[in-house]
Amino acid sequence: MAKRAVLLLAHGIPETVEQIPEYLRNVVSGRPLPHSVIDEIQHRYSLIGRSPLTEITMEQARLVEAELAAKGQPVRVYVGMRNWRPYIPDIVRQMRADGVEEAAVLCMAPQNSRTSVGLYRRAVEAEAAGLRIDFTEGWAHHPLLVEAFAERLRAKLAALTAELGHPVPVLFTAHSVPTRTVQAPDPGESQPRHWPGAGVDPYADEAKATAELVAAAVPEIPKWWFAFQSQGASGGPWIGPSVESTLDAISAEGVKALVLQPIGFLCDHVEILFDVDILFRDYAANLGVRLERPESLNASPTLAKAVADLALQGLARLNAVGFEAPKR
Repeated sequence: MAKRAVLLLAHGIPETVEQIPEYLRNVVSGRPLPHSVIDEIQHRYSLIGRSPLTEITMEQARLVEAELAAKGQPVRVYVGMRNWRPYIPDIVRQMRADGVEEAAVLCMAPQNSRTSVGLYRRAVEAEAAGLRIDFTEGWAHHPLLVEAFAERLRAKLAALTAELGHPVPVLFTAHSVPTRTVQAPDPGESQPRHWPGAGVDPYADEAKATAELVAAAVPEIPKWWFAFQSQGASGGPWIGPSVESTLDAISAEGVKALVLQPIGFLCDHVEILFDVDILFRDYAANLGVRLERPESLNASPTLAKAVADLALQGLARLNAVGFEAPKR
């Protein structure tokens, strides 16, 4: 039997404030950024001390590996990052050096976007050579992902409801992206090989679908909204509504306490620890609204079960008759 493995892909984050400029060059593929943008990112990073994204993703990989072993599938789980060490190309080369012949690959970002997820896929395939891979495009609807978020949300809602004596509404969020990246491409525009046709990018719909499924799994929510967070400062307009404008509208309805539940992020990092815990919490406070957040999924056993299930599906597809490895 071919030697098999699982590869988890994530965004990546540097270890120090001084590494931010190099990291941002990776994020924007070398395009120049204004010094003001770099300075602001460094300032935000300094306020939270550091981002634990890499170490949490490594812990998630260990949990998935243990879950697979418990299911009788003892395969190694690797981690590759797009924008920081360990870089995806380095990890794919390491897998090949380790004798891996086929791998189930998935992003630790459940909602599929042909631009962001597509970049991860191309990074893997550029180094795949004879390595046979199965790439999971998206898993926004996976029932165990929904349950993992619901577990965290139920705990926070129960505690806050007990404290305040009444149910508390919820604002679901996912990371915003530039509007141009989710619009249907122009008919004459060249498209990467793995873009799903010429239609609208699925990201926004998948993000909202995850929120709807989590809300349905937590019926004690009296009311909920959805917004896109962390819009960038460049590249034209970004999709909305923004968290800030949504908080304005929520406050205008007389809401005084609110739970903000991100459903596009699987662990703590800058857009949770700064954008939610500092920026949005302060913004809400200035409106007279108390904003609380559930614990991030991080080392959630239910999340590990979801990823392990996806990995097993990918490995099964690799065994299917007629599966072809990607060509370099």
